[in-house]
Formats: sequence, C-alpha cells, structure tokens
Amino acid sequence: MTVEEYNKSVDLYSDGVYRFILKNIKDEDEAKDVVQDTYEKLWVKSSEVTYAKVKSYLFSAAYHTMIDKIRKNKRITSISDYSEDIGCCTDHYSGLGEVLGEALGKLPEIQKSVILLRDYEGYAYNEIAEITNLTESQVKVYIYRGRVALKKFIGKIEVLV
Repeated sequence: MTVEEYNKSVDLYSDGVYRFILKNIKDEDEAKDVVQDTYEKLWVKSSEVTYAKVKSYLFSAAYHTMIDKIRKNKRITSISDYSEDIGCCTDHYSGLGEVLGEALGKLPEIQKSVILLRDYEGYAYNEIAEITNLTESQVKVYIYRGRVALKKFIGKIEVLV
C-alpha cells in the first residue's frame, strides 16, 4: 500500500471505524484511541495489506483492539453472563435512538458488535465472520439472539410511537 492509499483510507474509513467503536464502548476518548491504534497497526503492516482489503482490515483490527481494551478494563461480558431478564423500556418514550442505544448497551459485547457491523455498517455475514474471527453460522446466531433480546427490551413498537 502506498502513502497516498493509506491517506485515502484514513479519509474514507476513519469516521466509520470511529462510529462502530463508539457505538460499542460509549467512550469518545477510548474510541479515538482505538481508531488511532488501528491506523498505527495499518501503517506498520502497510506493505502486507492491499488497498482492496484495507476496509476489512481496518474494521477487523479495530474490533480486536477494542476487545483487548475491554478485557484490559475488565468490562467484557461473556455469553454465559447474559441474562434473559433485560427488562422493558416502555415506562416513557425518550426517543427511539436513545431506547435503541440503551438496549444495545445491555447486550453482550459480541452480540452488540455483530449487530452494529450488520445493521449499522452494512457488512455481509461472511465479512462480519472475517472481522470477528467467528464462523458465518456463529455470526447469524449472535445476530438472531441479539435481535430477539432487543425486541424483548423495546417491546411493541406501537408503545414507542
């Protein structure tokens, strides 16, 4: 990868990577750190990464950097800690975006990550599998379970509207 291609990848993908990380960890400074670390990793591996694969590499590296930071801060939630009782948010309407953000915050990290990659960033199942080092089947299962949990949390959409 050339310097021009590297700079172009910064212009094209840094906002998307930042949004993805910020949606997951809810800390602007940590998200900026993850993005910076990700681009540093890309710079170090620039001779190995082709420009055609740079977007996938960036999201994959950002995801793994984020997971490392979460583990370091001991904030990771394992699937076994997942509680079926995530409550309901129909007491008052505070905006659909806020409700979705709160519901996403209650999901385990892996479910939140795959849902954000699929529904917010528009990645295909096979691309998400590559980014998260999961199988395509595992990605589909995590997305399904996450969506079911979101549906339970939010309740009926008529209540929100």
